[in-house]
Amino acid sequence: MCELPHELDALEAAWGALCDHTGAEASDLVVLPEFVFVEPLWLLERFDAVAWSHAEAVAELWLRRLPELEARYVVGTRPVTAGDKHYNEGFLWSRAAGLAPLRRKHYLPDEPGGFEARWFDRGDAGFPAYAAGELSFGLNICTELWALDVYRRYAEMDLAAIVAPRATAAATTGKWLSVGTVAAVATGCYCLSSNRVQPDGGYGGVGWIIEPDGALLARTSHIERFCTREIDPARSRYARRTYPRYVFSPPAA
Repeated sequence: MCELPHELDALEAAWGALCDHTGAEASDLVVLPEFVFVEPLWLLERFDAVAWSHAEAVAELWLRRLPELEARYVVGTRPVTAGDKHYNEGFLWSRAAGLAPLRRKHYLPDEPGGFEARWFDRGDAGFPAYAAGELSFGLNICTELWALDVYRRYAEMDLAAIVAPRATAAATTGKWLSVGTVAAVATGCYCLSSNRVQPDGGYGGVGWIIEPDGALLARTSHIERFCTREIDPARSRYARRTYPRYVFSPPAA
């Protein structure tokens, strides 16, 4: 997990440090923040086609650098245009197969600081399972961590993790950690999240790895910007048979 800025000089330095970390730790999976590499367009109240096109171009250049992480898999989100629609699209990059699209963000806020509904078209209502090697996961992009109705379905699926790229403010860190804990406990999955960060404290960083029982295994900070930990998918399979998950499982035939 990591916290990354978007400002060019700061991002270049942080990227180099992240690559050093993932190389040294032999990280299998890297989770990047929401809309990584580009400016938070949703701060602007009106959609700007020029700014959008620029963000797509910048993101494309950075995505070509994902092999520098030396990881087997990378998950993040990016700007994508499809016809006349604009999406915040999840992606899975793998060393073996390159870049593959995942689901597009469905739940979009529309308020000062987050005019996402004016920048993005609404994406997929479904929350399917994906796989990064042996790790099965669901993708909940930032606000979608609050889609609590999804968690019952996740608990019935063979998932090991909920992956949540974020762009959340420093002032709201506490409640985001709370919903990350709920996501883990409700589903029996690990909750894995990375966040954007700004020097002025706007975006607050704090990436995390939360265990299926809700314990905080790791948390990034201004001191430790990146964290790699070993997780065990078998622990998620066991957790789904324990309280409170089994209460909501379909009765055995």
